[in-house]
Amino acid sequence: MRKLTFGMNLSLDGYVAAPGGDLSWSTPSDELFQWWSDRVAATGLALYGRRLWQNLNAHWPTADQQPGATPAHIEFAGRWRDMPKVVFSSTITEVDGNARLVTGDAVAEIARLKDEDGGPMDISGPTLAAAAMQAGLIDEYALMTHPVMVGSGKPFFTALDKWVNLNLVETRTFPGGVHLTRYETGR
Repeated sequence: MRKLTFGMNLSLDGYVAAPGGDLSWSTPSDELFQWWSDRVAATGLALYGRRLWQNLNAHWPTADQQPGATPAHIEFAGRWRDMPKVVFSSTITEVDGNARLVTGDAVAEIARLKDEDGGPMDISGPTLAAAAMQAGLIDEYALMTHPVMVGSGKPFFTALDKWVNLNLVETRTFPGGVHLTRYETGR
């Protein structure tokens, strides 16, 4: 059975994006960017909601060919391109690159993918992750908390019907006061 992790940057008040989708508050340090790059390299399958996939896919497939691309960005672009991806959407009809599209029941498909053999899975996109949270499918949460409060926007966590007990497995501080906390579900 595969392990499913939900990890994203979030503000101290719990948002992954400020109003209007503003992410300018979450610009990573070199060390934090490398952490995310290493995570992509270790991911067996990435699960994306449509909006996040479209944003990432607009940049990373060719980011290593852009003028001024740093070695870290070149490395990340290659890793992101190579990482298998599943995109969940009911509004688009095709995806490209190393991705496949799922238009049906996201929760059923995520449960099926978890039951397969293979490397760890990461789920990204708060709307998609909310459905997986509600269904109890997430095994680990990786919160990369930035020292900023944005007031409102897209929340990291969804409302849950029951408590989810978590076990702290890692903490780490990055430059700029960004703090990683990783929790596994207490099943």
